[in-house]
Amino acid sequence: MNYNKSNVRFSVLFWLFYFLYEWIGQASIADEYRRYFINALVIVPLAGLATWYTTQVLIKKYLLKKRQTAFRVGFVISVIVFTLIRRAFNYYYTYPTYYPNGTYMPFLFVPKVIIEAVNLYLIVALYTMFYFLRAWYEQQRLAQELQRDKAVAQLELLKSQVQPHFIFNTLNNIYSLSLKNHPGTSDLIYRLSSLLSYMLYDSRQEFIPVSKEMEYIHNYIELEKIRYGERLDVAVNCFDAVDKFTIPPLLILPLVENSFKHGVSNDVGNSWIRVDISVKDDWLTVKIENSRVADQVNGHSVYKGIGMENVKKRLEIIYPDRHEFKCMGEGQSFLTILKLKK
Repeated sequence: MNYNKSNVRFSVLFWLFYFLYEWIGQASIADEYRRYFINALVIVPLAGLATWYTTQVLIKKYLLKKRQTAFRVGFVISVIVFTLIRRAFNYYYTYPTYYPNGTYMPFLFVPKVIIEAVNLYLIVALYTMFYFLRAWYEQQRLAQELQRDKAVAQLELLKSQVQPHFIFNTLNNIYSLSLKNHPGTSDLIYRLSSLLSYMLYDSRQEFIPVSKEMEYIHNYIELEKIRYGERLDVAVNCFDAVDKFTIPPLLILPLVENSFKHGVSNDVGNSWIRVDISVKDDWLTVKIENSRVADQVNGHSVYKGIGMENVKKRLEIIYPDRHEFKCMGEGQSFLTILKLKK
């Protein structure tokens, strides 16, 4: 709707300026305002009609739809018709009225006809160029908007996939502890409420401080430590101040959650997780390493779950060409490295 209004405004201004040129611009030289006013009343509408037929019929209905022959034939016929109309106006009105004693060339005198055609179709070409240039810019703008809308929709879909995934795991923890009447059940419920609060409010923001995400990760780890007890050793280290570095919410957390799901949960013995965060030269580096059991050493497929795939997709959308994401297994440990440029 806005583009249509803009298009109408452009057309009105274009033909108004052309009318003023044919009238006042020409008349100011010869000081014949009445003559050139009448001339503009005929020439400008004729040029407008020729332009409309060229853009709306010949180009849109024939040329853009690959009907080349129809376009060429229609263009040649229209040039002849509109040129002869302009030639007839000048030959039968302008010359006899303003040059009654002049000597005139024949009506179909080729040089004169060519001059009339050039004068007319220079205006047609100028308008057509501006018209389709504006249409191209509008198409580019709409394409960018659609791309942004698509990216936003993808992010919202990914978030909607991530959040139930976390909640499902946490509810399983609560259920297993409640069956045992574990004293830590109430604390686990408190952690869950904190989790839900984070997802309902903070996750709606486009970006949050890394410190906010880390606060939530601490809550998540404490929640998981209740489940695994003393056999789990978790270390979280922030080597630099991260308050001024912002990231999309729920970006680091799935990586930590993945370490629990595919590392600790499959190990009945002692296990460990180490999270290191540092900032250097506008790059945030997150390293998450966890132990894994022997039968997982060659099983990299376990690290391709919903959480990890969502992280990859979100990184491609939010940080194109500004991130590094690596997962590698070595011995009985698995290392994930995420780097983000500010």
